[in-house]
Amino acid sequence: MLGYWLIALPVYAAVERVISLAPSTTELAYAAGLGEKLVAASDFSDYPAAANKLERVASWQGINVERILALKPDLILAWRGGNPQRPLDQLAVLGIPIFYSDARSFEQIAQELEKLTAYSPYPDRARQAAAHIRQRSAALYRQYGHQSVHRSSPLRILIQLGTQPLFTSSADTLQNEIISLCGGENIFADSRVPWPQISREQVLRRQPQLIVITGQSAAHVKNFWLPQLKLPVIALNEDWFNRAGPRSLLAAEQLCPQLAVFLAQE
Repeated sequence: MLGYWLIALPVYAAVERVISLAPSTTELAYAAGLGEKLVAASDFSDYPAAANKLERVASWQGINVERILALKPDLILAWRGGNPQRPLDQLAVLGIPIFYSDARSFEQIAQELEKLTAYSPYPDRARQAAAHIRQRSAALYRQYGHQSVHRSSPLRILIQLGTQPLFTSSADTLQNEIISLCGGENIFADSRVPWPQISREQVLRRQPQLIVITGQSAAHVKNFWLPQLKLPVIALNEDWFNRAGPRSLLAAEQLCPQLAVFLAQE
């Protein structure tokens, strides 16, 4: 199910003061034509370059409710999976509309952009961005998604997010869709939670053939697994792969050609 809820905002009512509480929602706002309406954002909201000039009102430590109230937003963009719920409930009780983003597929990113057209002074930008996501993801799937059918078994991939602790992603994530779109198989797709913490022993039992990482060096990850595993490692741009926004397509475009080399080997 698509993870957004809209509260008390009339249909097709363009907004004037928007606050984004995650880097991914900041990117969504600009893609939807709301960039000039942003008055504040979260830490690490660094794309596009204009976002660096925005005041910071949220970080990994929490949300600055007092400052948000002082800025008098008429719309808040929040990340359902990352922002703490309690301060968001406080803001909602005070009558501030909140758009919750929790896209776990390219289609859901497109749908969120289409929902944001209702509040954008440039709704055509959001529609065009949504159309581009659908068209490009479909083209990538046609080009790369069926490569594994020519193999006797799928190419088993570990999505490694950090080492201390060791995390990965399940089928219920955009990261899993990127792996699948490029023709790979996520070895932890069957996890019951989106972002499971895993052990070395669990990984070894599932016998991955390749590791996909972000935010780490390939050499560091290879050393982490020695001597039990000696596997190729593909490093992706961290922001492209981790943020559920329009630039997630770039992560797929970065991964698919590299994965194709391994998929062609049997």
